[in-house]
Amino acid sequence: MENSDIVKEERKSKILAYLSSKEYVPLRRRELVTVLDVPKSDEEEFNVLLHALMDEGKIYISKTGRYVPSTDASKTVTGVLHCNARGYFGFVSPDSGEAEVYVAGKSLNSALDGDTVLAGIDKQASAGRFENANSEGHIIRVLKRAHTTFAGTVYEGKSGVILVKPDNMKIYAHIKISKENKALIGKRVCVEITKYGKSDKIQGKVIEVLGDRDSVRGYIDGIIIENGIKSEFDAETLAEAENAPAEITEADLKGRLDLRDELIFTIDGASAKDFDDAVSLEILENGNYYLGVHIADVTRYVTQGSALDNEAFERATSVYLADRVIPMLPERLSNGICSLNPNEDRLTLSVFMEIDGGGNVVKHSLNESVIRSKERMTYEDTNAIFDGDEALREKYAHLLPTLNAMAELAEILNKKREKRGAIQFDFPETQIKVNENAEPVDISYYTRGISNKMIEEFMLSANETVAETAFWAELPFVYRAHEAPSTDKITAFNEFLKNFGLRIKGGFGDNESVHPKALQQILDAVKDRPEERVVADSMLHSLMKADYRPECIGHFGLAAKYYCHFTSPIRRYPDLAIHRILKEYINNGTEGLSKFNAFVHNASARSSEAEVSAETAERAVDDLMKAKYMTDFVGNAYDAVITSITTFGVFVTLENSVEGLIRLQNMTDDYYEYDEKTRTLTGRRKNRIYKIGDKVRVMLMRADLQLRQVDFVFEEAADAKMLKRFKIGAAAPVPPVKKSKKRKRRKKRKKKKKEESKGQ
Repeated sequence: MENSDIVKEERKSKILAYLSSKEYVPLRRRELVTVLDVPKSDEEEFNVLLHALMDEGKIYISKTGRYVPSTDASKTVTGVLHCNARGYFGFVSPDSGEAEVYVAGKSLNSALDGDTVLAGIDKQASAGRFENANSEGHIIRVLKRAHTTFAGTVYEGKSGVILVKPDNMKIYAHIKISKENKALIGKRVCVEITKYGKSDKIQGKVIEVLGDRDSVRGYIDGIIIENGIKSEFDAETLAEAENAPAEITEADLKGRLDLRDELIFTIDGASAKDFDDAVSLEILENGNYYLGVHIADVTRYVTQGSALDNEAFERATSVYLADRVIPMLPERLSNGICSLNPNEDRLTLSVFMEIDGGGNVVKHSLNESVIRSKERMTYEDTNAIFDGDEALREKYAHLLPTLNAMAELAEILNKKREKRGAIQFDFPETQIKVNENAEPVDISYYTRGISNKMIEEFMLSANETVAETAFWAELPFVYRAHEAPSTDKITAFNEFLKNFGLRIKGGFGDNESVHPKALQQILDAVKDRPEERVVADSMLHSLMKADYRPECIGHFGLAAKYYCHFTSPIRRYPDLAIHRILKEYINNGTEGLSKFNAFVHNASARSSEAEVSAETAERAVDDLMKAKYMTDFVGNAYDAVITSITTFGVFVTLENSVEGLIRLQNMTDDYYEYDEKTRTLTGRRKNRIYKIGDKVRVMLMRADLQLRQVDFVFEEAADAKMLKRFKIGAAAPVPPVKKSKKRKRRKKRKKKKKEESKGQ
């Protein structure tokens, strides 16, 4: 840090100390200048320091224009704003992990979904009004903007103003653009924000035209841009990738463990092209298992400070969308010389673990190595082998003893994790198949088999072993961290569980958190019950978000003391980062590793940010694909299960995983009242009750690409009137309501009376 920066920090600290002192009474800026005797020549710098403290969330300006410290947790919180797509309000999730703060639309004060904000707490929320919030407040200041670009549709507003309506329904503001863009009305574009302000004062400029509003590929392009994901590599990065050596030299092999003759192979999805990891297994004379996990040595080709490294750092993760993969590294590396392709020599980092019959790692070693994968196995084929497919068992007869031993070891490791209390969310994943135009042609559940779980167990063991090694060696490192949930969130979740006659076992208070084993017991209790998915989703919402940190705090969900991501350096930067450190440690010990201290902090922060962007984009594309797929089936009836009930309607899920909403306004057979405690809707006249887990018959009414959502109605409610409302089939549009003659006469008398009063 330069001397000027040190002086600046010292002055900021002095200002903050005064504003936080007991004798301080909130003052306006001019009053502060007078009280602190700031020379006129220093006023500009003083203003800069005040703004810096506000940007850091340490002080804020009150409604009366006075500077107030943000030190009272009972009055202010900092956190991320999450707006609601189906209403004009949001919730601030505090950095502290405490309960959320509800913020009404009128109190958002120019903050947008995803922004990091400083919120003032106005009052406690009414009991049971909001599921995860116990207080209501307002946004004092936006500390960090989450968005610089938006994708949306161009339209003409009042007085000829040209606006862009964002695709993201959680963004309430419409963005004003130049009138020169009038020719783009009806098109979808990407806009860059040039000026933030209140909802009617955000301005931007068009940076890309995404095409017609019904183009699926254009929608996906918009989602990618909106989430700040780079889809193209620059020339310098591509040039470095092309110049990377394709052949392994004698110098590369020096000091490496030569495993090219060992039975090592990969198991991945059928469509995978980048193979990070390979596995091997032997049974030792003492009966223990000798598991080898061999990971691509990406750092051999991606050196620190290179264009490839800088690009990988910025991207931090590969992004897997329904129609494409946006890789962290150029294809020549990701699918080529780094990928553990079969029958090709590849440089690796190998962790060997001797594991006893109880699943305990009794010995381990970490080595630079070289392997030659003997087979490129798929999950699908390996699962079929375990299921008894004779043709595949004959084809891979040379692997059968090893595969059987691997399945046996995986079961042992899984039982050990269960015993220590790890939470296991084992739900089928949605699988979306697309055509050459990026349009979905099939949506179904993909159930993981023995081989998927087997590889998962081996990777978990490798990650834990490497993290524990780094911790005790006191290496600068990037750990995967997952904090225990806050007491407030677990208390709210426990209240929710009462609806199903469940309760989290064990006590938890201010100084004691719930044990993950208690949460796993809840999942076990609802397994194969109709409410299984909604309970699991609610539990997930109650847990903290895992992230990357330079400190080892353990992983709550896995009930692990030590954890990191080591096994996917082709597609995750944290893995690549720790490979660089581990190789230095293997060759030179701990001497000189302090040079990585700043690096692990920066890599942790950037990787956590990029992970959130990637997950947001992946979810948005999945929702878009589901909506697009269902557009061909409007008017069809389906079996569904009620998965959630809210004040505005009922969410149902079809057998193919598509979720949609039945709006309360379309439940016309009765007047339904919502019970917050039981999460039910009850008809006032007929006393019909809808509850989570009910199996129902629904009809698809609408599938909206822009909203990325699907609307249903209960099949019995889909009469001619309902069909007209949604313009389904041959039904004519709903005719305009004719004004009655009586209403016309009343309007005429009112107009005449108004004219007479003007004349007087």
